[in-house]
Amino acid sequence: MTAESTVPSPGAQPWDAGHPPVSVLPARPAGGLRFPLRRLPLRPASRLPLLAADLAAALAGAVSLDGAARHPLWIAALVSAALLLRPRSTRPVPGVLDELPAVCGRIAVAWLGLAALLAAHDPGRALSVRALLLGGTLHAAAACAGRGAVHWRRRAALLRRPRTALVVGPAATAQQVAAALLRHPRCGVRPVGVVTDRREETGGLPVLTTGQEVERALIQNGVRVVLTVGSAVRGEQGPLLRALAASGCTVWEVDAGCPAYETREQLAGFPVHRLELGSRRRGGLGKRLLDLVVSGALLALASPVLLVCAVVLRLTGGPGVVFRQERVGQDGRPFTLLKFRTHRPVDEHEAATRWSVAGAREMRPFCRFLRRTSLDELLQLWNVFRGDMSLVGPRPERPYFVTRFSQAHPGYAARHRVRTGITGLAQIHGLRGDTSIEDRARFDNAYIDNWSLWQDVCILLRTATALVRSAGS
Repeated sequence: MTAESTVPSPGAQPWDAGHPPVSVLPARPAGGLRFPLRRLPLRPASRLPLLAADLAAALAGAVSLDGAARHPLWIAALVSAALLLRPRSTRPVPGVLDELPAVCGRIAVAWLGLAALLAAHDPGRALSVRALLLGGTLHAAAACAGRGAVHWRRRAALLRRPRTALVVGPAATAQQVAAALLRHPRCGVRPVGVVTDRREETGGLPVLTTGQEVERALIQNGVRVVLTVGSAVRGEQGPLLRALAASGCTVWEVDAGCPAYETREQLAGFPVHRLELGSRRRGGLGKRLLDLVVSGALLALASPVLLVCAVVLRLTGGPGVVFRQERVGQDGRPFTLLKFRTHRPVDEHEAATRWSVAGAREMRPFCRFLRRTSLDELLQLWNVFRGDMSLVGPRPERPYFVTRFSQAHPGYAARHRVRTGITGLAQIHGLRGDTSIEDRARFDNAYIDNWSLWQDVCILLRTATALVRSAGS
C-alpha cells in the first residue's frame, strides 16, 4: 500500500510551476522512440484444422478397439483424452517432425490411461498388449499425417505471402538479421524495416527512428511480427515493443551471437524465443477471483475498523470523511478512487495538480496515524471488489501526473496495461510516496512482464508483513 495526500507541505510549488518534487527524477532527454498505441485487427491462425486432424486421428485409433472397449463411453474417453493432451506449438514455423516427440508421448499417455480405466472397470476385459500397440500406432500415424498436412499447407501459404516484420535493435546487427531472413524465404518472415535510435545508412532496409515512421510502416505493411536483437526489450525501446505487442504483433527475441543448436526454435539459423509482453495473459480469471475473495473477506473483517475510523474523523474533522479522486486505471480509463480524508485541499485544481507530500505539519495526529499505518486506504478494497482496481498492480495516479510522467519517463504509460493495484512490486521495494518515478515504472513493468498468481500472493504477504511492522513501530 502507499501513503498519499493531496496537499503539499508549506512552501511546495505546483508541478506546472516548474518545481517538481525533490525525489522525482528529471525528465529524460527526448531521444527515445515514441509510439502511439493503435490496436489493429488481429487474425491469428485458426485452430480448427489442427483440432480436426487430432479428432480424426483419435477416431482412427478407436477403430482398432474391440470387445468391451468398443463401447461409446470408452471411445469418448479416448477421444477426450487425446484432445486434452494435444500439443500446442509456439514455434514461428512449426513442422510435424518438430512435434513428433510431443505427439507420440501424449498419445501414449492417452492409450495407457484408457487401458488403466478398462482394467480397473473389468479386469477380465482389459486391453491386450497387441491392441494397445496397434491402436496407439494407428492413432500416432494418423495424427502425424493430419498435422503434417496442416503444417504443409500453412508453410506453403507463408511462402506465397510471408508475414511482414520489423527488426528492432542496433542498426548493423538488425540489418544482418534482416538480410539473413530475406535470403531464406522459407522461414515465412519478410523484414520490411529496421527500428533503431539513430539513423545509420547501412545500405539495407529502411531505418526507422521515430514513432511516426514505425506507425506508418506498421499500418502500410500490415506488420504482424517484431524481431528484437540484443537487449532491445530491456533498453530504451522496451516501451515501443510493449506498444507493438499491444497493437497485435508477435514479438520474438533473436540472439544473433548464439549458435542455433543451443535452442529448439530458430529462424534462418538464429535462435529465437517468444516474448510475452502483452497485458492479456492466461491466469486473469484466477487473479480476479483472488481479488474478489480477499477483498470481500477483508471488507467484512475490517468493517468495525472502518466504522471507528469514520466516526473519529467525523468528530475531529467535521463532515466529508471519505475522499474521492479521479485516477487513471487499466487502458487509461478513469475511475473514482476512495480513501479516508486526511487532508483538505483548497480546491479541486490543487487536489489534481499538487504532488503528494507525506507527513504534512498541519496534519492532525489521528490522520498521521492513518497514513503511517495505511488505514486511510482500506476503502480501496471496495474499488478492488468493484473491479476498478486489483489487490496487486501499479499504483494509480491522477490524470495530470500520468500525462507528465508518460512524457518524461519511457515505460510509464505501459504500466496501464493491467488493472492498477493497492500494492505492488514497486511498493514492497520502498517506492512509495515521494520517490523515483523512473524506478517505479521499471518495477511495475517488470511485474507485468513476469506476472504469475504466486507472485501476487508473495507481494500480498510481504505487504502484510510491512504493515504489521509499521503499526508496531
